[in-house]
Amino acid sequence: MLIIGIAGGTGCGKTTVVNQILNELPESEIGVISQDSYYQDTSHLSYEERVKINFDHPRSIDFDLLERHLKDLKSNKPVHQPVYSFVKHNRTGDTILTHPRKVMIVEGILILTSPEIRNMCDIKIFVHADSDERLIRRLKRDISERGRDLEEVLSRYQTTLKPMHDQFIEPMKEFADIIIPNNKYNTVAVDIVRTIINNRL
Repeated sequence: MLIIGIAGGTGCGKTTVVNQILNELPESEIGVISQDSYYQDTSHLSYEERVKINFDHPRSIDFDLLERHLKDLKSNKPVHQPVYSFVKHNRTGDTILTHPRKVMIVEGILILTSPEIRNMCDIKIFVHADSDERLIRRLKRDISERGRDLEEVLSRYQTTLKPMHDQFIEPMKEFADIIIPNNKYNTVAVDIVRTIINNRL
């Protein structure tokens, strides 16, 4: 199994890159594990307490569970990915049955901050986008898809997102094998990734 880690700041275009790679391979050969499924279980906290959590800090991710799931998939065992609700700031209790594939993409802003997950990745990709562009994308997504208001999104960006990006996410570039500047559709970078996948497989 080939494990590809795809990281980068919020709104940098990771999903676009993931989809471009997915389009290059048969559905039966590739799967995706999203970091967003692995936020820590916060059932023991009230909604008011959950809202105050810094979800952009590596501590907010259950890396132990993610690592265990990746090891199981590598051993050809299916896993149950948790389902996370951004509205309730907690896991829903549902899971998604995920089967092993020849290629597994692990994507998320904090994926490369875990040395254990980094070591499991055969290819590490960092998607880079201008900070203004990332903020605009984040605003659009949080307001339309996650029911946040403008004030809340901007406040969170200034107090948590930006400082956490500068402290934890941006420095992860040094561990990347490939840095994709993703302001436009980047065919060359995706072609390189496809070539590497085909060579490894």
